[in-house]
Amino acid sequence: MVKINGEMYDYAGLTIKEMLEKLEFSTERIATEINGDIVTKANYDTTYLKDEDTVEVVSFVGGG
Repeated sequence: MVKINGEMYDYAGLTIKEMLEKLEFSTERIATEINGDIVTKANYDTTYLKDEDTVEVVSFVGGG
């Protein structure tokens, strides 16, 4: 099980890219971290989630 933004999911073994697709996040304006470490977008295809990981996905919103 992986904790994503405070919710538990059975996503261990998925890549960051696969997780984001399942949760319907657009990669355009987000930042992702695993266990407190930021994951660059270049590594979304090669970074795999492990059991007990804690993931935070933050969306950036523009405006004024």
